[in-house]
Amino acid sequence: MQISDNWPGYSLDLFTYPQHYYGDLEYVLIPHGIIVDRTERLAKDIVQDIGDNDIVVLCVLKGGYKFCADLVEHIKNLSRNSERFISMKVEFVRLKSYHNDQSMQDMQIMGGDDLSKLTGKVYFLFPTFLLYFFSLSFFYKDIVGTGRTMKVLLNNIEKYKPKMIKVASLLVKRTSRPDGYRPDYYGFEIPDLFVVGYALDYNEHFRDLNHICVINDHGKAKYRV
Repeated sequence: MQISDNWPGYSLDLFTYPQHYYGDLEYVLIPHGIIVDRTERLAKDIVQDIGDNDIVVLCVLKGGYKFCADLVEHIKNLSRNSERFISMKVEFVRLKSYHNDQSMQDMQIMGGDDLSKLTGKVYFLFPTFLLYFFSLSFFYKDIVGTGRTMKVLLNNIEKYKPKMIKVASLLVKRTSRPDGYRPDYYGFEIPDLFVVGYALDYNEHFRDLNHICVINDHGKAKYRV
């Protein structure tokens, strides 16, 4: 699902959202209801594609926890109503590479230290946000910096020789930066905007916002550290 660069978004007056964020947002980019429906569709695609494989879910915290939880729940519901039970084990890793709204040069990986026992399993990575290079050819990469976040994380997992690695991301952002990583599943392709909500934060704020919104300059200044 593509959202064009000239898409004006939805007026904030059409939705309810926490009052403590009044004056901090430009508009609603993706309403919560549309996120839910699209996530359910991704779950159906994943269940159809994985065949007889059980999966290990690696949730990328903190921004990925909401998307991961909702997608896993949809997969579980589909499993309950099918002839084959899908076994899922959930692990967590945290990546840090932003200061305010700017990418940092160094990226930290925290958690997920003991994954050796998962050798030969099928991995699903659930970050919330990836971005890709927009040109005549399309490539995908992580939102942070030059795409090194996803590459470093994948390299860290691949040393355990998993049977298969798939990446599912809620958002893919268009950008003019080169190189990148293409996710196997994604919900929305969006313009190069700094967005918050649905567990995506700005200095730990806006995670309690259900819609995905564009933060304004007042909001950035208010919560800058």
